[in-house]
Amino acid sequence: MQTSVSPPDERAERACPTPEEIRAQLERILTSREFPSGGRGAAFLKYVTEEALAGRAHRLKAYSVAIEVFNRSAGFSQDDPVVRIEAGRLRRVIERYYLIAGQNDPIRIDIPKGGYVPTFTWNDAPTEETDDESNEDIIGRRAFAWRRLGWPVLAMLLAFVCAGFGYYAGVLTGPATGWSVGQVPDEPTLVIAPFADLGDGPQAARYAAGLTEELLTALPRFKEITVFGRETSKALPPGVEASQVRDGLGAHYLLAGGVRVAGDKVRVTVRLVDTSNGSILWSQDYDQDLDTHELLTIQSDVASKVATAIAQPYGIIAKSLAANPPPDDVGVHDCTLRFYAYREHLNPEAHLIVRDCLESAVARFPAYATAWSMLSIIHLDEGRFEFNPQSDKGPALERALGSARRAVSLEPGNSRALQALMTALFFNNETKEAFEVGEEALAANPNDTEFLGELGTRVAFSGQWERGANLLDRAIKLNPGGAGYYFGTRALIATMLRDHDQAVRLIRKADLKKFPLFHGVAAVIYSEAGLLAEAKREGEVFVKMRPDYLPNIVAENRKRNLPPKDSMRMIVALRRAGLPVPSATEVEAELRISDASYGP
Repeated sequence: MQTSVSPPDERAERACPTPEEIRAQLERILTSREFPSGGRGAAFLKYVTEEALAGRAHRLKAYSVAIEVFNRSAGFSQDDPVVRIEAGRLRRVIERYYLIAGQNDPIRIDIPKGGYVPTFTWNDAPTEETDDESNEDIIGRRAFAWRRLGWPVLAMLLAFVCAGFGYYAGVLTGPATGWSVGQVPDEPTLVIAPFADLGDGPQAARYAAGLTEELLTALPRFKEITVFGRETSKALPPGVEASQVRDGLGAHYLLAGGVRVAGDKVRVTVRLVDTSNGSILWSQDYDQDLDTHELLTIQSDVASKVATAIAQPYGIIAKSLAANPPPDDVGVHDCTLRFYAYREHLNPEAHLIVRDCLESAVARFPAYATAWSMLSIIHLDEGRFEFNPQSDKGPALERALGSARRAVSLEPGNSRALQALMTALFFNNETKEAFEVGEEALAANPNDTEFLGELGTRVAFSGQWERGANLLDRAIKLNPGGAGYYFGTRALIATMLRDHDQAVRLIRKADLKKFPLFHGVAAVIYSEAGLLAEAKREGEVFVKMRPDYLPNIVAENRKRNLPPKDSMRMIVALRRAGLPVPSATEVEAELRISDASYGP
C-alpha cells in the first residue's frame, strides 16, 4: 500500500500525526509478517485505534472491548481477565514489530499498560553519531534517541498537546482498569474448559456442568494465578485443543476433563495441559459412589482436591513455573517462587535474597498485593527470627504490619495478604484481630496449604494445641511434600499433647538445619521424650546460632503469645537438657508478670 507521509521537517512542526497517516500505519502493522494472523489481536488493535480516532476513547473499557472484539454477551464480568490478557499479548506483539519490521516506520502506535487507549507518536529513529557532527547535532540525535526509548512518557505529554483530537480523551481521564502503568505484573493464566459428558443420560451432563462451575469458584481463590471467567469457559467446546487456547486466549494452562456415570458409580478424569507445547503436566481420576454421597457433595469435594493439587503455592503450576519460568516479568515471578523455596527451608541467606527481590518487585509493581504480602512475611521473619536486621529502617514488626495492611487494601480477598495480616497482627500482640482475620481467610479459601499451616501454628502457640494440630494435619495431608517448617511445628504440638513418639518422628522428618529455632524446638522435643543426649546436642547448636535467645527466653516466648504454663514447660525441658536458661526463680518472677497479662 503506497501512502504519502509528511517529511521529517514538516512533522517536526506539528506534534500529532493525522488520522489518515495513523490509519496507513495501522495497515502496515496488520499486514506485516511480524504481526500474527491468528487470534483476536488484529481486531483488537483496529477497534481501539478507530474508536480513538472517532473521539470515543472514553469508551475503551474492558467491557466494551469484550463485547465488540470478543463477542461476549452483555453479562460480561470484569472478573473475566480475557481482555487484560489479550491486551498484554498485543503490547508484546507491537513491541516486537517495532524492534524488527517497524524500526523505520514514521508513526508509532502503542497501547500503554494500564488501559486500552492507544497513543500515536512520531517514530523518529536515531542515527549513528560521527566524528564530523557538531555538539548540537549530537545533542539533537540523543534527544531523538531518548524520545524513542521514553515513548510512554512522551506519549502522555503529547496527549495534552493533542487533546483537541479527542482520541486522547481516555488517557486524560485515567486508566480504564483503575491501575497505574506498571502496577501489576502479568500472572500465570488458566482457562477451564467445560467438562465433557462421557456417560449416558442427563445425570452425567448435570454433573459435568456442576463440576465446571465448582472449579470456576474454587480456583480463583488462589491469587498466584489468574483464572479466565465463566463467559470465556462456556464459550469453549469440551474438547478444545491446547493450541486453540494458546492462540485464541493466550492462556498458559488448560484444565480439562470428563465425567462418566455408570449405575451408582461416578468417575471424573482431570488433566492440566501446558498450552505452550500441549504436554500434560498432571492427570488424575476420581471415583465416587452415588449411593453414599450426594451429587453436590461429590462435585465440591472433587473441585476442592483439583484446585488444591494444581493451584496451591507448592502445587503443579508452581512446580511448572519453577522449572520453566515465563518470559514476561521473570524477575517478579522468580521472587514468588524464591519466596516459597525460602519458606521450605528458612535460612538467613535465602531470606536476604528474597527480601531484595520483593522490594524491587513492589517498586516496579506497587499495586501487586501478593508481592506486598510476601514482603510483609519477610519483614516479620527479620523481627521474629533476627534474619538480616535493618535497625535503620524502624522496627521490623511494624514494617511487616504496614506491608500487610497495604496488601489487604489492594486486594481484600487475597489469601496471602490475609495470611500476612493475621501473622503480623499476632506478633504485634493484636491476637483477637489476628484470629478474626484468620477465620475470614479460612472461610474464603479452606484449601490454601500455606495459609492452613500458618493459621495452625498461630492457633497452637496461643495454647489451642488440639485445634492447631487439626489444621496442620490438614495442611500436611493436602501438601505432604510441603514446608519442613510445618513438620517442625507439628512435632512441637505433638510434644505439648504428650505424644512423644510422633513428636520425635516428625522432628526427624523436618529438614531445617539452617533454621536456628529448629534446633531449639528439637531440644525441647528430645528432652520431653527422655532423649537427653540428643536434646543437649541440638541445644548446643541452637546456642551457637542464636546466643541471645535463651537468656531472654521468657520475653521471646511472650513475643510468640505462648501461655505462661506452656512457656514454663518448655523452659524446664531445656534446663533438663543442661542448657543455659535463666534460673527457676528468675523465670517464675517473669512468668508471674506474663500470667497477669493473660488474666484469669
